[in-house]
Amino acid sequence: MAHHGTVFLVGAGPGDPDLLTLRAARLLERARLIVHDGLVDPAVLALAHPDAELISVAKSRARHTLPQSEINALLVREALAGRDVVRLKGGDPFVFGRGGEEAEACRAAGVPVEVVPGISAANGAAAAAQIPLTHRDAASIVSFVAGQCKGLAEQDWAGLAGKGRTLVIYMGVKTAPQIAEKLMADGLAPDMPVAVIENGARPQMRVLRASLAGLPDLVERERVKSPALIIIGEVTAREDAALARIASEISA
Repeated sequence: MAHHGTVFLVGAGPGDPDLLTLRAARLLERARLIVHDGLVDPAVLALAHPDAELISVAKSRARHTLPQSEINALLVREALAGRDVVRLKGGDPFVFGRGGEEAEACRAAGVPVEVVPGISAANGAAAAAQIPLTHRDAASIVSFVAGQCKGLAEQDWAGLAGKGRTLVIYMGVKTAPQIAEKLMADGLAPDMPVAVIENGARPQMRVLRASLAGLPDLVERERVKSPALIIIGEVTAREDAALARIASEISA
């Protein structure tokens, strides 16, 4: 009976190699074949075994190095040839990482697959920016959406943002004007606070703040580039609110 390799769908986290899980770090150290996304930080790839073959399947909004079907085929082909494959993804494989599609392709081909979760971009970036996604005084519900999916205008986001809620938008830089227009049309207040986190949990991280109405101008003015997350909700203004409360208590 032929020996099949295993495909490991590994979350690389938001960028800082210190945020890798122990399982992810150990797999990187021993892997001989690593298929990685463009969002994986070079500092993470530097942990790979010196003899590892690195294959980039980086995607951009305007250009795909490999279609998803060909990435699936690559993973299956190498595993059927008896090689273990570390499929390294930014963030978590099952949070906008297409890990589900790749796992399905492997299982359909009879290839063993293991999922190694990573710190998602939302968790990692928000933590680095010290923005709590939930807060007893501000939000008890968190929603995650993709900002560049097909049919964005037709998607129903009603109720995902507003009082007591936090909305985290992945891949929303290019569609920031449509996102702001869509949410305000759904009844969200134009002055709802917003934070944009560029290169979250990386040395070059920027945290930019605006109102929902001012989001498109902020993205254009600051020339925000991916990877970036948009966080909408009162949690993004908690620091200002806390400082105002403390100042009020002192003055009283």
